[in-house]
Amino acid sequence: MLNDFKAFINKGNVVDLAVAVIIGAAFGKIVSSLTDDLIMPLIGYIFGGLDFSSYFLRLGAIPADFVGSATNYADLKKAGVAMIGFGQFATIAVNFLIVAFVMFLLVRAVRKLDKVEEAKPAAPAAPPEDVVLLREILAELKKKG
Repeated sequence: MLNDFKAFINKGNVVDLAVAVIIGAAFGKIVSSLTDDLIMPLIGYIFGGLDFSSYFLRLGAIPADFVGSATNYADLKKAGVAMIGFGQFATIAVNFLIVAFVMFLLVRAVRKLDKVEEAKPAAPAAPPEDVVLLREILAELKKKG
């Protein structure tokens, strides 16, 4: 069983998948930062200073020992208050759309590369030695006339 597991792990697909997961996690952090730090504040500025993270619907009561702002989503969430965070959902939905669009562009570029490689004509195969020899003989005969 151990040998089967080693053979499975050493296959190229498993290693490629592991690399893809690691790169995907790093890419996810970049996209989250892009969304949270650049795009959503820009959208908020365009629409008059809206902060999407502060849009939520509180469903439960605030605990008596709550310390923080009753209008701060992060503070209320930390305190365990039941809420529907539709502003946070909007941020994550934009995040998903960015990742999906980038993946679309990546797949599209790979497909174009595959089409370009397919479109290139294959180099003609070298003629067999006997054909080369016959051509040389024919060339010599033509010279002698």
